[in-house]
Amino acid sequence: MTQATVTTGPAARAVGAKKYYGEGDTEVRALDDVDVEFERGKFTAIMGPSGSGKSTLMHCQAGLDTLTGGQVFIGDTDLSALSERDLTLLRRDSVGFVFQAFNLVPTLSALENITLPMDLAGVTPDQEWLDEVITTVGLADRTNHRPNELSGGQQQRVAVSRALASRPEIIFADEPTGNLDSTTGTEILAFMKQAVDNLGQTIVMVTHDPLAAAYADRVIFLADGKVVDELLDPDVEQVLDQMKKLR
Repeated sequence: MTQATVTTGPAARAVGAKKYYGEGDTEVRALDDVDVEFERGKFTAIMGPSGSGKSTLMHCQAGLDTLTGGQVFIGDTDLSALSERDLTLLRRDSVGFVFQAFNLVPTLSALENITLPMDLAGVTPDQEWLDEVITTVGLADRTNHRPNELSGGQQQRVAVSRALASRPEIIFADEPTGNLDSTTGTEILAFMKQAVDNLGQTIVMVTHDPLAAAYADRVIFLADGKVVDELLDPDVEQVLDQMKKLR
């Protein structure tokens, strides 16, 4: 089992992060000198109007995209200093991902999908932890089923379990409930919150949904590529009010 070696300080952070597209009059500053930290063992939501830079921030912070300037860190590791191979290994060993599309392998069972990243890495799963994750997410009786035999909510539970199974340093979730009905989406958010509160996970989620953001411990608001505000222990009304100010 690959374990995170850093246990103090923020799980991830950006320092002077810049991401520009185009040049001259057509230049777009998707990220404009962003400084932000993501606390370990907390659930953070990133919100903002369309084009605010929220997905760009997550993709750069997760090492899925590169910055124009500045730095992003996972733990104490500066992603810009890594070779492509080392960056790939860091994403595999220290980062979990949950996307709007479930990204499951259709020919594999739920359990095989959950353990796939560890199988590819040649790592033996921690069986006790794996059992706890599968039980907590409510999949104990569905592990032998393939994706086409599962509901959308169950497929996203598999995706969340896959992200949790290797105990990554941080999980990045991009609109994880976007393809789900409201009831199922609420169940997934409640489980993600439980993963943070009871299993010690760190989750950063991009969302446009105030109901989803209200599950987070903290909401960061972006506008025009800058962090413009944040809320701690938010409720839906507070998030809605803040989003109205940004439109």
